[in-house]
Amino acid sequence: MNSFEFYSPTKVIFGKGTENNIGKELKEWGATKVMLHFGGKSARKSGLLDRIEASLRDVGIDYIAFGGVVPNPRLSLVREGTELCRKEKVDFLLAVGGGSVIDSAKAIALALANPDIDVWDIYSGKELPTNCLPVGVVLTIAAAGSETSSSSVITNEKGWLKKGFNSNLTRPKFALMNPELTYTLPPYQTASGIVDIMMHTIERYFCSEKGNELTDRIAEQVLRNTIRFGKMCMENPHNYKARSEVMWSGSISHNHLTGLGAKGDFSGHAIEHELGGMFDVTHGAGLAAVWCWWARYVVKTDTNRFVQYAINVWDCVLDPIDPSVTAWEGIKKTEEFFTSLDMPINLSQLGVGTLNDSQIEEMANKCCQFGKGTIGSLQPLHVEDVKRIYHMANV
Repeated sequence: MNSFEFYSPTKVIFGKGTENNIGKELKEWGATKVMLHFGGKSARKSGLLDRIEASLRDVGIDYIAFGGVVPNPRLSLVREGTELCRKEKVDFLLAVGGGSVIDSAKAIALALANPDIDVWDIYSGKELPTNCLPVGVVLTIAAAGSETSSSSVITNEKGWLKKGFNSNLTRPKFALMNPELTYTLPPYQTASGIVDIMMHTIERYFCSEKGNELTDRIAEQVLRNTIRFGKMCMENPHNYKARSEVMWSGSISHNHLTGLGAKGDFSGHAIEHELGGMFDVTHGAGLAAVWCWWARYVVKTDTNRFVQYAINVWDCVLDPIDPSVTAWEGIKKTEEFFTSLDMPINLSQLGVGTLNDSQIEEMANKCCQFGKGTIGSLQPLHVEDVKRIYHMANV
């Protein structure tokens, strides 16, 4: 094993009905005034918010509710939520939803704890926060892994810039995870979540560092688990076993366990973030549309890694004459799986139309810090590389 640091302090409370004890959990963390942060009408319509509010009233915790989070969560809502929390003297953020809601709650928590810093300066890399209000999670979507991760991503409507921030300050204090809460997700959201879980694992797996055998085996098993039970979720949305396996895979995929001892290569995420910023596409679907094109572009950089992926994840057989045949077979199997989920495998299927040269130029430049940097570690990509990948996917 290579040297690494591992820190994953989030308390996970997993199983049926866990959300019903949220009041007791918040009481133990010393919360006195909580903001319930959520997305659209489904949280209220399903009765989930009502159950949470009843639990808070039972233990005497005051609360306010603040919804409106959309996919690719917006900076403007973060600012609005921050002002509301200051006015109401909120001391704990409870995210009720999936990755977008959790990321929005993390951003509000950062803004509240660092009043002398503009929160967008944190996400754009100009400032470093020193503190963060506590965040808890009631998870309703298995996808982003934000419930146990140090990551969050926010979109600034001015220029449609999508930026991520990683800090152990933002790791949630706890995550209540009841797989039953994912039963009513639309198939497209379930499939997008499955892709996101896979990409969080794959993009740690395809790294330049070698020798992390146990880390590789963990990553491969998370992928196999997600593929196997992801299919079951699509076939039977009320399959508790399948939903629970996918939900836990989502957390494991993004708490850094699947990438210990390696830097990882998040080129696919970087390339997709610009699509999300410009076209507001669903994150998992955007990843499905671009990752296999990235893989085709870099496969020769480390053919052996792609061969290992093909054999250990997809049960491909090593070609004794030309190992690259096996490497390409693994990419093909990944693409076929995305198709089986009704996920897009190019930009046309993603629904953004045929991109023109100006749009590709803009996204590639934003992706590489306006030409000042590169993305990726397996093969560092410059602006021209990213443009070629967009063009390859532009079918």
